[in-house]
Amino acid sequence: MSPRNRSVLIDAGGVLVPDYLPGVAAAWGERLGLSPADFLAALYDGNDTGVLIGRVGEDAWWDTVRERLRIGPDLIGELRRDLAARETWDAALVARLRTLRGAGVPTAVVSNTWPGLRERMTDGGLVDIADELVLSCEVGCAKPDPRIYEIALGRLGAEPEGSLFIDDMPANVTAARALGMAGHVHTDTASTLDRIEEFIAPV
Repeated sequence: MSPRNRSVLIDAGGVLVPDYLPGVAAAWGERLGLSPADFLAALYDGNDTGVLIGRVGEDAWWDTVRERLRIGPDLIGELRRDLAARETWDAALVARLRTLRGAGVPTAVVSNTWPGLRERMTDGGLVDIADELVLSCEVGCAKPDPRIYEIALGRLGAEPEGSLFIDDMPANVTAARALGMAGHVHTDTASTLDRIEEFIAPV
């Protein structure tokens, strides 16, 4: 099978964007007198599925977080800016995605994300790294729901058996494999790049 019969689908947070939440939780937990676990619970518990699938606006969710943390609008604004500033992208993976796309290998970023990711990617000159951005907040379903994988495959015109799905969450990779896709659990950049090369190599 040639590379042109292969497709690569990859997660954003935790893969393309290395996990920066432990540092945020440590810094802001100390500042607010909370444990890192309690700080993260304020951000995500309760849970954030509504905002992930676009049923709750991001501003409305941050109002909920502000109430949980018992802080004012200025401080919640500072927290939001700090989170955005800490978001960095893995240069090696981004570069490989661009070369895959340039070589005609269909690619998609498939992410469980709050609204705002597409805008941040556009502002950062990253919106072109893949053929498709399939974002849970835009399509109304989130991994490991099989629908989000099917949407991504449909947009790419790809078949499951010719597609590799990469995620840092084993449950999300298991769901992709259940649909017939190859799967890779991301633990580090080098092994993920090796798996991509192995997958797209002509056989």
